[in-house]
Formats: sequence, C-alpha cells, structure tokens
Amino acid sequence: MDFLFITDPLESFKVSKDSTLAMMRAAQSAGHHLWFAQNRNILWRDETVVADCQALAIKPSGNSWFDLGKTESRTLKDFSAVLMRTDPPFDIEYLNTTWLLSAAVRQGAKVFNDPSAIRDHSEKLSITEFPDLIPPTLVTRELSAVMEFHKEHRDIVIKPLDGMGGMGVFRVGPDGLNLASIVETLGEGGSRTLMIQRFLPEIVQGDKRVLLIGGEVVPFALARIPQGSEIRGNLAAGGMGVAMPLSTQELGIAQKLALLLNQRGLFLVGLDLIGGFLTEINVTSPTCFVEITEQSGFHVAQFWLDALEKALK
Repeated sequence: MDFLFITDPLESFKVSKDSTLAMMRAAQSAGHHLWFAQNRNILWRDETVVADCQALAIKPSGNSWFDLGKTESRTLKDFSAVLMRTDPPFDIEYLNTTWLLSAAVRQGAKVFNDPSAIRDHSEKLSITEFPDLIPPTLVTRELSAVMEFHKEHRDIVIKPLDGMGGMGVFRVGPDGLNLASIVETLGEGGSRTLMIQRFLPEIVQGDKRVLLIGGEVVPFALARIPQGSEIRGNLAAGGMGVAMPLSTQELGIAQKLALLLNQRGLFLVGLDLIGGFLTEINVTSPTCFVEITEQSGFHVAQFWLDALEKALK
C-alpha cells in the first residue's frame, strides 16, 4: 500500500520520540510505501486534489534519518491512505488544507482523520458534548464571567482555545492575583474566546494521555507529571512522562468515547484526563506513541498499523 503522510518539515521531527516517525517506521517495516508532503503541497489542479509529494524512505542509522525522492504530482485518491499529521495551530491555512482534503474525500480519497470530523471537533470545546465527564468549565470572552467563575471556584486554570503543548496555560489561585491582566492578555482585550476550568489538584499525579485507535483503547496511558513548581504536565513544558495501565474509571471514559468518535471519522484520538475528568480531546496529531511503547512494551505504532490495515479492508 502507498501511504501519504502530510506533516510538518521532516527536519523538525524529534527523532527519539516522534509518534509520526514511529508510524512511518511501522508502515515501512510492514512493506508499505511511504510518501511525504506538507500542507502547502496539497493543491486543487485540473479538477482534482493532488499532492506534490516525494517518496520517503526511513533509514536505520546515520546523520540523516530519511531519504526523499524527486517531487511527483499524484492524485490523493490514488493513495491507499492519506495521514494528516500536522501540528496546530489550527489556523486558516490548516482549515484550508482540511477543505481541500474534504474535496479529495468526495473524489474517493481515504483520509485519516477525516477532515470534516477534525473541523467539527475543537480539541478544547469538543469536551462540552460530555458535560458529565468534565470539570466545572466556562467558555467566554467576558472578564466579568471569568471573575464570577473564580469567585465560585477560587482556584482556576485559564487557557486559549488554540494552544498546544501547554502553551498559554495560567493558574490563578484564591488571591486572584493578576486575574484581569491574564484574561486581557490571553483574550486580547476580549477579542478571543478562552476556556476556564476549576483547577484539579490531581494534576500532581499526571495529565494522562489515553489513545483511541480505530475505535479501540490502548491499555496504557502516559501520565505527564509536572515538575517543580510547574502546573503543566505537557512534555513540551518539561513534564515527565510515565506509562501506566488505565484505571477502571479511565478505561470506562475511554470506552464510552472510542467507538462514537471512530464512527465520526476520528480514527486516532488522544484523550487528556486529570483526576478522572476529561479535559481535552486531541484529534489533529495525537502523540505519546514512543513513550508508551518503550515503558510498557505495548507496541502502539504496530497497534495503529493493524487497525489502519483493517480499516482499509
């Protein structure tokens, strides 16, 4: 099979722990042919959606981990699977790519995750569909609403809707220090919507990433544990990743969502859970494959490939 990976520049990959690279390695080892393109290489041309792409080979060792062939123009529907693995921000150019990919789907392309499903599931706001699973949450642009929420819950976390890796996440404690300033800065004077949640002290036990693949639950989570005085467990913010089996409560939440989200076209999903509460549903480029595999022995990339091959049949 031919797999087209739409990713960020290959040179930007963190080779030791990149989940997309783990997928590529698994697919190549199974005899599949890899192709590479970036968002900018997806075009509407001659009444069809094409990729100006390059054949990709993963090398076992050496200074460079990949080889690329010459650029070729190929119709997306001619690939066995198109894998959208571009990191946020979810900006207008990301949206433009999803609209082109939706056109490719109408022409017969098989795109994972489905581009319309990605558009329909904000990684922050999609949790509001499951109010029984989430902590007390406010979504607003109004400072007065945030101040009322803080008055009620005393210890809160404020975050932008389009961040990743813990970027722009602030905690405001009972003293309310800098609350107005943080809201005004993050919300750009009321022009951007923010999410505010009650602070969950269970974060000291980790912000747990749970992977859903093809409607099934990976049985190990990666607990991303904050270090020092940091409140963010995100690995990009210096958190320590510890793989551990899912608790009964975590497994119940994951199983409740796995089949539903897969039926909507979300083949690969990363749930974020803190203290048994659902805080995010990541659908753009969920990670933590390598850390879970190395620490638990459960081969996440192979699990992903098996599920993908099954879906393609």
